[in-house]
Amino acid sequence: MQRSFGPIKTNQQSPSSDGDFIKREAELAKREGVLEERERQITQKQILLDEKLESLEKVRKDLVSKLEKVSSISKDEAQKILLENVDKDLSSEISKKIKEAEEEIKLAADEKAKEILASAMQHGVTDYISEFTTSKVKLPDEEMKGRIIGKEGRNVRTFEQVTGVDVVMDDEIPDTLILSSFDPVRREIAKVSLERLMEDGRIQPQRIEEIVQKTKEDINKIMRAAGEKLCHDVGVYNLPVELVDIIGRFKYRYSYGQNLIMHTQEETQIGIVLAKEIGADVNVVRLGCLLHDIGKVVTEGDEGTHVEKGVQLAKKFGISEKVINCIAEHHEDKPFSAVESILVYIADAISGGRPGARHENVGDYIKRMDDIEKIATSFEGVEKAFAVQAGREVRVIVIPEKVPDDELPKLTHEIADRISKEVMVPGAVKITAIRETRYSESTLTT
Repeated sequence: MQRSFGPIKTNQQSPSSDGDFIKREAELAKREGVLEERERQITQKQILLDEKLESLEKVRKDLVSKLEKVSSISKDEAQKILLENVDKDLSSEISKKIKEAEEEIKLAADEKAKEILASAMQHGVTDYISEFTTSKVKLPDEEMKGRIIGKEGRNVRTFEQVTGVDVVMDDEIPDTLILSSFDPVRREIAKVSLERLMEDGRIQPQRIEEIVQKTKEDINKIMRAAGEKLCHDVGVYNLPVELVDIIGRFKYRYSYGQNLIMHTQEETQIGIVLAKEIGADVNVVRLGCLLHDIGKVVTEGDEGTHVEKGVQLAKKFGISEKVINCIAEHHEDKPFSAVESILVYIADAISGGRPGARHENVGDYIKRMDDIEKIATSFEGVEKAFAVQAGREVRVIVIPEKVPDDELPKLTHEIADRISKEVMVPGAVKITAIRETRYSESTLTT
């Protein structure tokens, strides 16, 4: 039998929190000092490197001058020859510097990088989701299209105003109207309202308002029923009615073709099993899974990611701090604060990543994979490139005679830089360079 519960109040701050805060502040100050010292050392190294480059430039100019005197080639030709030699000599040095810099960044700036990334995500991150943003309504004939438009367009203007949805008429599909909106609930209300208007036959501004209002009431009832069913299916009871209504909006929300109700139900069931297996707080995981994507259907306000909106909504309804942390950390925007947050993250990844759970436009998928492979193979010395894992990894096979081992870090760095600038990929792309040298010999026959 499932346990029921209602909104849980947040715990009061313990008396020892002031002491913990002072310790953490001291620790942060110490880390900041270490980072400043390492930054100073890096600056000194950069100054020395600049001096070496300046000296190298002087040597290059002297060699150009001498070559012009002892040969008949022009200044531009001599400069080109020298640049080719210098680039070849420095390629190994550059690769070493890149590798050293990467190691130093990992060791010295891990905490600083997290702060920078968190700040960047907070102010500029957006969800990369391939989902439905239009609905289509079939028209019985051309006359119906004219009646929907109305005299001087008054009917269609009224319809767009009361539904908040754009009506698009495509000449290539004259028997179809396209309803466009990022809000799936508005789109559903508009679609049902338009179908009812065509069936009723009385299409004029006052009737449009009446039909749309009645449809809104009906859709709200459907969403409440869907929200109640989802909560009961996963064993969550006694939530505020307003929160259940918001959960009901999952019925019309899709992400990569995966319906949010189905995804949430599946994820919650997975999370509950995992929590029971390892002895975690099942109720925290249960509610965390149920509410982890609640921010995706919050329509109030446009600022913030769905994670931030979900956290704000959970706080508004007095959800416990542990559950709020599950919502805030399920995309690793914040470090995990408890094992329950980790389980919500894992359950979300399993539900969204299993075969057949999600899909996107095949044409867009193929183009992305092709663009990634073309960028990789455009570099000199690359023989073949294969984009795998939906474009999240690229395996590059290089020609051993043209690309030595010490130049691989430079090559992978340049490929990654171009892909990040030219291709829209959901998430990070891993570049793996493969260099293989084979030797073979045959035995002599007698």
